[in-house]
Amino acid sequence: MAEAEAGEDLIAGIEALEAKLALARESITRRFIGQERVVDLTLSTLLCGGHGLLIGLPGLGKTLLVETLSTVMGLSGNRIQFTPDLMPADILGSEVLETGADGSRSFKFIPGPIFCQLLMADEINRASPRTQSALLQAMQEREVTAAGETRPLGRPFHVLATQNPIEQEGTYPLPEAQLDRFLLQIDVAYPDRATERDILLATTGVEEGEAHEVFTADELLEAQRLLRRMPVGDSVVEMILDLVRSFRPHEDSASARVRETVAWGPGPRAAQALMLTVRARALLKGRLAPSPEDVVAMARPVLSHRMALRFAARARGDRLEDLIDERVSGIAGVEAAA
Repeated sequence: MAEAEAGEDLIAGIEALEAKLALARESITRRFIGQERVVDLTLSTLLCGGHGLLIGLPGLGKTLLVETLSTVMGLSGNRIQFTPDLMPADILGSEVLETGADGSRSFKFIPGPIFCQLLMADEINRASPRTQSALLQAMQEREVTAAGETRPLGRPFHVLATQNPIEQEGTYPLPEAQLDRFLLQIDVAYPDRATERDILLATTGVEEGEAHEVFTADELLEAQRLLRRMPVGDSVVEMILDLVRSFRPHEDSASARVRETVAWGPGPRAAQALMLTVRARALLKGRLAPSPEDVVAMARPVLSHRMALRFAARARGDRLEDLIDERVSGIAGVEAAA
């Protein structure tokens, strides 16, 4: 009886969350017009409690999307423009010598912009590796060590970083360890003609659409806990394992093409990311549990930044996206046949 009641409570919670997410998506798209896939992937990042890397050319609305998400999800947000002269203290904060009214002096810690709930790291690859590393502890442990003291960050805490995929002069590529901390890589492409027409009409008049708060920070935390309770079928779990392990060149399950193309493959964090994000996608699609279709849809955003091509493969013009699509199609075909 208790298990049946727990199951009913879970179903009711999922259905209520689906309705709330529909309102959130509607509010976001009033400002960030079109690009439903980008909106869903970014919402999935927050629902899973992770961080997202948005990659796209300037002017495609990445900053607008993050600002809108901050409003809709009820999160306190800060933005940092990464530049070559940015220092770790500009992100974390620093101590200053303060003189009291009685003439006494003491050090006081001034928190940096990282002390928020949603941090936008704009053009993150413009800063030096020293400055990029200031985010490593924050993204993993949700705390930072500054002025000899470990200080907790906001709850929840998310980083949404942006990169320009074309302009690489004066940039510093993110190290593999930091890339792996991003739950999803979200590619922001040009809008199609119909969407661009809607953008023109909506943004060049007297008034523009406004977003409103749908979630609070506590409600988002509760949604993240609920998502982890969603059941995942054995077939989906096995498909995730098959997919992730098939991209490791040293594994027996790796194909000859993977062995000759991939320098290093995804680690266990990729499988964890898929387990979470397939649940988020199922929620956003109005389903109670994920399916193989969700694994197929989330493969690229989860895997593309967690792998690297060999030099010879890059010289041939091979692309990780094509390799992922090819392997996903093969595994999905086997699953369908079974």
